[in-house]
Amino acid sequence: MNLRGRFFYVMTDSFLGWIFGSTKKNLPIFILIKRAYNRRERGVTMNQELYNKISSWIDAHHADMVKDIFRLVRIPSISEPNSKIAPYGQACRDVLEEMLAIGKEHGFQTRNYDNRCGGLWLDGDESDVSESIGFWGHLDVVPTGDHWQFSPFEPFEKDGFLVGRGVEDNKGPTIAVMYVLLCLHELGVKLKHPLRLFVGCDEEVGMSDLEYYAEHYPCPKLSIVADSGFPVCYGEKGILEANLVSERPVSEEILLLNGGVASNMVPDRAEIVLRKTEHTTAALSLLPKEFTVEEEENAYRISVHGVSSHTAFPEGGISAISRLAKGLAYADILSDQDAEIILFFCEAGQDFYGRGLHIQGEDDISGKLTCVGSMCGLDDGRRAWLHFNIRYPVTADSQKMIGIIRTTAAQHGFTLDLKRDSKPNYYPKEQPAVKVLNGVFNEMTGKQAEPYVMGGGTYARKLPRAFAFGPSMPGDSKEHSMFPAGHGGGHEPDECLKLSSLFEAMKIYCMGLIALDDYEL
Repeated sequence: MNLRGRFFYVMTDSFLGWIFGSTKKNLPIFILIKRAYNRRERGVTMNQELYNKISSWIDAHHADMVKDIFRLVRIPSISEPNSKIAPYGQACRDVLEEMLAIGKEHGFQTRNYDNRCGGLWLDGDESDVSESIGFWGHLDVVPTGDHWQFSPFEPFEKDGFLVGRGVEDNKGPTIAVMYVLLCLHELGVKLKHPLRLFVGCDEEVGMSDLEYYAEHYPCPKLSIVADSGFPVCYGEKGILEANLVSERPVSEEILLLNGGVASNMVPDRAEIVLRKTEHTTAALSLLPKEFTVEEEENAYRISVHGVSSHTAFPEGGISAISRLAKGLAYADILSDQDAEIILFFCEAGQDFYGRGLHIQGEDDISGKLTCVGSMCGLDDGRRAWLHFNIRYPVTADSQKMIGIIRTTAAQHGFTLDLKRDSKPNYYPKEQPAVKVLNGVFNEMTGKQAEPYVMGGGTYARKLPRAFAFGPSMPGDSKEHSMFPAGHGGGHEPDECLKLSSLFEAMKIYCMGLIALDDYEL
């Protein structure tokens, strides 16, 4: 806009009304003018009448939406890529079909993409996908783990919260997006970009569902993943998963070693079963008090609990595997050969930032590398293995990092078994879509939040022209008497979803899509 245009814009009646209606009348006039102009540049043009209609529509559909979320949560859809029922097991097939059935009941057209993903849309046809704005969510969930107070797959609503595995990550948000599309459709909001909702079934394990879709079917012109926090997440760290495997088998004194249930969860339980000997019996008294010892026939089962959290945000989590390894080493309960193996577990997993593997680092864009030893066990050759889930900065050289891990492992008698290296995602924050949606979020919440990069991994890393946007609210509190410490989060026991925050997110999505309509994608 040239200088004359800017002057004309700021002098319009609507603009003057905005100024004189401001609560910040003590601010200099040129600051108010600059703020208003910046709002226009971000594409934020709040239509209050339409916003009120959207809010009323969402309020009126509260009960229906909760019912649909519960239909999905009752299905224990943990992805099982090795299941005889391809590609991800019967439960994931069931939840995909249930999601598509829900969509059809609300008037959506649907498609099942080979039992890996699903698509839902209200307007247009499948040929419009390459020109569409596509929202993405996932229907698979992480394993339940321990310490649940409530049945994970018997969801309920209490005091404004939904509780059950998947209500937050990611079945609740996926249903919410479906209702966003339905809301705009029923209110007669016409957009030049067709809208689509896509759902997958393998996000928590390896995202092979999205890899398959992107290889065989057209992708939207712009993809928005509803599986993070507000505002816009324009980048994601790389994800490296690998096993460190001992070159030597453990002794016959170790009958079992087991810890953790998923790559992307800080392990909340670990155990070892030791053959009963004079030495082990004598050393039991030296184990830390938080350890549990169960006497079995000719053996002792020794276990300890930790605090689960997502490996992308491990702060606050406590690794049960590290606790077990440190306690066994302190009690000197193992043979020298076994102690060397377990001591490396201690060293390699000494913190959540990779110092034990000599790969610690950070950058200005995405922050610190995180590194969690999330699972352990014995292979068929009785060799101990420790699985690591590593989130590395977007500017890091993963091949160099893999070389360092391999060298460190070899120095301790371990080999590296690389499982996957999912490269970072980076969508330039200067792009109009990022600016517009970020501006809508700030306008509607009164915040001044900046787009960010996170350690979590979403479908955005598997799609072209993609970023994550909500629905979690920054700083949102889930405090409630029914959630003790370590409960209520997306990968924690008693996973919960705060409905008031979800409804607010839906309004942000609606107004954001309307604002995007003025821009070429």
